[in-house]
Amino acid sequence: MFHHTHPYQPFIPKHTTKLIVGTLPPPRFTTGILKPKDVAFSYGSIDGLLWPVLEQVFQVSLDYETTDVAISQRKALLKKHHIGICDIVDSAFRDKVDASDAGMRDIKLRDLIGYLEKHKTIHTLLFTGGNSKNGPEYFFRKHLKEYQLKLEVVNNDVPRIHQFTMPSSNRMITTVSLTSPSGSANRAVGSIQLYKDLKKQNPKFNTIDFRVLQYRKFFTNL
Repeated sequence: MFHHTHPYQPFIPKHTTKLIVGTLPPPRFTTGILKPKDVAFSYGSIDGLLWPVLEQVFQVSLDYETTDVAISQRKALLKKHHIGICDIVDSAFRDKVDASDAGMRDIKLRDLIGYLEKHKTIHTLLFTGGNSKNGPEYFFRKHLKEYQLKLEVVNNDVPRIHQFTMPSSNRMITTVSLTSPSGSANRAVGSIQLYKDLKKQNPKFNTIDFRVLQYRKFFTNL
C-alpha cells in the first residue's frame, strides 16, 4: 500500500484572485524520483499540459528541467497574474503506484474553505478536471457538505461553472471545471462538439489549442 502524500504546500501569493485546484501530482513527486525534465513544483510533470498551455495563454517561455530556476519562473508567472495553487487532496493510499484519480482511497482533503476564509481576495476556483469520481470538483462538493454548502449551477456546458457563498460572509466564489491538462483527457476533448466544430474549420486545430482557447478566458480575466 503506497501512502501518496502531496509534496507541495499551497502556493497562494498576496493579492491572489484565482486558485488552481487539482488533486495530487504523480507519485514520483512524492518519492522524489523525477524524470529528467520534471519541475519540482505543482503540475511539474513533463507529461502534463498545464504549463505548456499557460505559456501560450500568457505568451511566455518556461524552462522544463529539475532546477530552482524553472520553479522560480512558474512562481513569478503566477504572482504576476494573481494566481495561486491549492490542490484539494492532502494525501491518499493506493494499491497501485500510479497517478490515476480513480485509484485513490482513504483520502484526506485539505480545508479549502479555510484557505478561502484566510485569503479574501480569491474569487475564482479553477478546477483542473470535473465532477467524475475523485476529480477536483467531485472532492470539492464533498468538502462543501462539511460546511452545509453546495454549488449552484451557472453554466452546465463545458467548462461547467458554479457559484457558492462563503459561510461567514456574502462573498461569492465562482468555480470553473476546466478540461483537464492531463494528456489522458485528450480522448474526452475529442468528443466535445465545440472541439469537433473547430477542428472541422481548421484541421490543424488540436487538443492543446482547445485548452489554450478555454483557459485563456478564465486565466486572463481578473
